Amino acid sequence: MTIPVRLPKFMAASVLLAGAMLGALGGNANATDWQAARGKYLLSIIPCTDCHTPGTFLGKPDMSRYLGGSEVGFEVPGLGVFYGPNLTPDKETGLGNWTKDQIATAIRTGKRPDGRILAPPMPVATFKNLTQADALAIAAYLKTLPPIKNKVPGPFGPTQKPTSFVYQVLPPDKYTPTPPPPGK
Repeated sequence: MTIPVRLPKFMAASVLLAGAMLGALGGNANATDWQAARGKYLLSIIPCTDCHTPGTFLGKPDMSRYLGGSEVGFEVPGLGVFYGPNLTPDKETGLGNWTKDQIATAIRTGKRPDGRILAPPMPVATFKNLTQADALAIAAYLKTLPPIKNKVPGPFGPTQKPTSFVYQVLPPDKYTPTPPPPGK
């Protein structure tokens, strides 16, 4: 005899999501696969690609270099220009030498393994609300990406000239529109 069990709605949604994730993994998921699948899901709703995928800020994201670092930096007045770094597991230009715990700590606290604080464009104030389990899931997913060798420019101090495109926030009296290309 089977006794029907009624789950609260919030639990039912979690059970359905878990089943869908297991199905996507072929039903043979181990804990690491499950964690990476959760991380992939989280990155599908957190716009990490905006700052960390080449071409996104230029209107043509290069998904063959997904999360491989941006060629467009952010100017933070008085601090300099910062570029979204390579989040792939490349050991020379990405996160390949970082542990999952170090990546999760950087996401939630804004502190790198070397002690340096991440640049202000990184929304640490929001990401500190992620659970440790979710931050570790994101880290696990990042470790599954193909390594992409891409050293992003910078960072550049406030008196240094950047070598690539830069986003600036300007007051209206300082803004000068870029003229259209000839013949347009």
